[in-house]
Amino acid sequence: MAIRFAKRMEGLKESEIRELLKLTEKPEVISFAGGLPAPELFPIEEMKEISKIVLEESGTQALQYSTTEGFQPLREKIARRMNSKNKTNVTKDDILITNGSQQGLDFAGRVFLNEGDIVLCESPSYLGAINAFKSYGSKFIEVPTDKDGMIMEALEKILEVTENVKMIYVIPDFQNPTGITWTLERRKKFIEIISKYEIPVLEDNPYGELRFEGESIPSLKSMDKKGLVIFLGTFSKILCPGYRLGWTCASQNILKKFIFVKQVADLQSSSISQREVSKFIDLYNLDNHVKKINEVYARRRDLMLETMKEEFPEGVEYTYPEGGLFIWVELPKHLDSRIIMKDCLANNVAYVPGGSFFPNGGTENCFRLNYSNMSDDRIVEGIKRIGLILRKYMAVKQNI
Repeated sequence: MAIRFAKRMEGLKESEIRELLKLTEKPEVISFAGGLPAPELFPIEEMKEISKIVLEESGTQALQYSTTEGFQPLREKIARRMNSKNKTNVTKDDILITNGSQQGLDFAGRVFLNEGDIVLCESPSYLGAINAFKSYGSKFIEVPTDKDGMIMEALEKILEVTENVKMIYVIPDFQNPTGITWTLERRKKFIEIISKYEIPVLEDNPYGELRFEGESIPSLKSMDKKGLVIFLGTFSKILCPGYRLGWTCASQNILKKFIFVKQVADLQSSSISQREVSKFIDLYNLDNHVKKINEVYARRRDLMLETMKEEFPEGVEYTYPEGGLFIWVELPKHLDSRIIMKDCLANNVAYVPGGSFFPNGGTENCFRLNYSNMSDDRIVEGIKRIGLILRKYMAVKQNI
């Protein structure tokens, strides 16, 4: 039987990261592939207690349908937290609870993108966002980046000559996949440019609170005077991903559209998950929990970087993130990280090849490493294995 799928399905393919995670489920594989939090830091005992309290105090409401916008006390807490951490001035009415920030990415595609519309993004950029926008038939223009973030001169030149740019997608804090954080100067210039052209911006901020060193930098949302910036946040990295709770913060004229598409998509996010996360914030100190996470991740980042310095051959370059979950590795241009990955998997170690983070392709000499999920001893052993394989590939080229 010939089944006729929608045209939008033609450009979609399985997520490379999700497929890699299937391969790395074997316990013997040392995986630096997924952006997974450390499971030993999940507040399991606390959530056992909270689950019981929520059911005892408000079981019928927790198990019932609720409003599309989300549980009001949780939205109030999110707004206060954003105002404190991200220097914004928002209220609960600016917040929509979503099923993770990934749902916010999908909703942005539904709200803004028609077939053939152009999205500007950092080069490289988050694979999950690329796939979300591609599903709506968008095209991409990659804006070059350096150690300080998106290059503003390049962005302005693109906007001067390009029609039909519908949205700009950015991750200014500890970017996925590079770990780079935009400087304050870049952020100010960016707001100046987008205010001039009046283009909606999706500021994805899943990692912003995972800062190990240096000073926090105000969000783009906090600098936005025209209501152009849509801020996406999540509890996945600062609490646990299993609750699937994120949020979208936007001006009312935009947020109304997001609320409408959520009503079409799933009516609401989980009533009980929202109440349990809200109760956790009431009973426990979320800042202290994030501090504990950051202490562990900072140590693992340092250990991975120290081991890379010892084990990776000369000619391999990598970023030094001040927070977040990822290190970005660049190999000499003649090397292909997808090919090298096959050898790594044969030696039970995994990373994410970098090519998929470039929506228009053409760059294969890089890969992403995650340091949050593996124990110290596995970090050392895994980096040693990758280092040996890299030395083999680079020695072959040198001997030609």
